[in-house]
Amino acid sequence: MDRHSRFTGQPPYKRKEEGNKESHNNKYVRSSYYSHVPSSVASSHSPVLSVRRHLYDVDFPLYKQPVEIGHFSLDSSRRFFNDARMLRHYVEADGCPNFNLRDGYTDRFIKRDDGIKERLDHLLRWILENRSKLQRTPVDGDTSGSSCRLSADFVTWRGHLTKLLTTPYETQEGWLLAVTLFNGTYYISEVETEAARRNRENRTERHAEMMYWGYKFEQYMCADEPNGLPDPSGVVNTNEAFCTVVQTRLTDHSLLFSGEVDCRDNSSRFKVAPGYYVELKTSAEICTPKQRSNLHRYKLLKWWAQSFLPGVPRIIAGFRDNDGLVVSLETFETAKISQLIKHEQNCWKPNVCMNLCNAFLSFVKKVVTQDDYRVVYLFSWEPYKDVSYSVHKDSEYTFLHDWYVREMTKQNF
Repeated sequence: MDRHSRFTGQPPYKRKEEGNKESHNNKYVRSSYYSHVPSSVASSHSPVLSVRRHLYDVDFPLYKQPVEIGHFSLDSSRRFFNDARMLRHYVEADGCPNFNLRDGYTDRFIKRDDGIKERLDHLLRWILENRSKLQRTPVDGDTSGSSCRLSADFVTWRGHLTKLLTTPYETQEGWLLAVTLFNGTYYISEVETEAARRNRENRTERHAEMMYWGYKFEQYMCADEPNGLPDPSGVVNTNEAFCTVVQTRLTDHSLLFSGEVDCRDNSSRFKVAPGYYVELKTSAEICTPKQRSNLHRYKLLKWWAQSFLPGVPRIIAGFRDNDGLVVSLETFETAKISQLIKHEQNCWKPNVCMNLCNAFLSFVKKVVTQDDYRVVYLFSWEPYKDVSYSVHKDSEYTFLHDWYVREMTKQNF
């Protein structure tokens, strides 16, 4: 079915009245349920999901305040540690810092091999080491206790959800998301598209260096210790990471996902995670109203999605010139970004983003029916088309390892 096909989904949710619950510490990010959820578009073959924006321009869906239930670290060799050893600490910089983002690129840079696809591996290891934190109930029909399910409907990376949120406004890049249903939980893992692989392998030297600039900016803004100072003379190693693990709920869908965190602000008024986390970004300097408008219309969409999902309240951006010198800093409060873009013509809308994500998760629940770790439902989307899927068993797309399945099906989970 092409993108002009008629949508025929039915509304599975009804509106409920709630009180005023819109502050960062309140239970819900937005109080209302929307009146209908676009689900699937009928076709003569398998169902597809429309991503046309107007279908999702209804009330903001119920999204529960994310709660951090754990974290983990990846060291300079990409080894997993179930602790916060790689968490860095935000250090406030001068208003005109003049950071040189090109410094160290040729002699103090260790780049992670992005050709190695880790899929959900690190998150799965975290789950195995923290099963006592995860509420669970026996799988339906199993009275032996030998096989139990996680409390979450979905397990995935924050980045995969970000792709879903930005899909209604994406015009360049498609995506592939592999979904496996195992013991009642849907696991979502990204598959690299052929276009993305070609772009990665043919990346220009200029593009590669500009990607480095974002990591270098973090080095200027972060210290390794709570009361320390940044050390921009050190090595930038992109193998290193600190990741938060959060639980939340989007309407009827309980979510467990992880995402990388840049740093913690020890002076934050929020005393528990994720409230004290800070996201760091770089962007070209703003010299004209048109450039400011473009920032609002395009870049802020992804910045907002990345921070809103795990509940990170603040984004600090370093604006740099073409030579990689940071000329100014600006702070964006995640909760206020929707107000910044409000008066932009034909701009993105947060409610459309979240409603599309919710509809996709409902779509997954509808079509993914085989509870088998060897079976993968591969969801595919390209700009201006519908979301479609295919089913694969014992294929190259399988991503749940035997070691994970074996441990998760042991008695006394």
